[in-house]
Amino acid sequence: MLFKQEALAGIRTGKVTLAFRCWRAAAVRSGGQQVTPVGMIAFGDVRRVTPGDISLADAQAAGYESKSALLKALEGRAGEIWRIEVSFAGDDPRIGLRENTDMSLQHIAARLDRFDRAAEQPWTRTVLALIASRPGVRAAELAAGLGEERARFKRRVRNLNALGLTLSLQTGYQLSPRGKAYLDALDRLANRSSTP
Repeated sequence: MLFKQEALAGIRTGKVTLAFRCWRAAAVRSGGQQVTPVGMIAFGDVRRVTPGDISLADAQAAGYESKSALLKALEGRAGEIWRIEVSFAGDDPRIGLRENTDMSLQHIAARLDRFDRAAEQPWTRTVLALIASRPGVRAAELAAGLGEERARFKRRVRNLNALGLTLSLQTGYQLSPRGKAYLDALDRLANRSSTP
């Protein structure tokens, strides 16, 4: 579920407690959470409503000045109107991971091996090294260099973000301190095994 920066700021401060979307079926569920640029957002009650069900207070809780402004924002969108309770659920847990360089190399390697098996190639280590050598380069350019489709590349890098190994920049990515420590550990292991 996408949010404008203004809405995210409002959710973080508690000023925005509702969101309205037009969907054919609910795209989030009650009790679910989502990582956003401002941290974790929790979803409360999620239900279909009609324009008549929406009050001025609902519109204002969603960050709109009036009910008509909210309905205008939804105008022309396919699907039914869904009312979603939203709240700030805490900081992005990946932030702590990114700074944590005290890690089990085996644990990270096991997780990355699972990603590689799903991709049917040793993808993750190649991409970590690529991001290390080309920080801030657009995802489309990195994907093209690997002969990969951009959307698929970005989905896979989100797995690396979730492990705290990389972080997304305004343009492109860079390794986190955790990601650098992981690659350094791999290099040390490789050097040890190649030393007679």
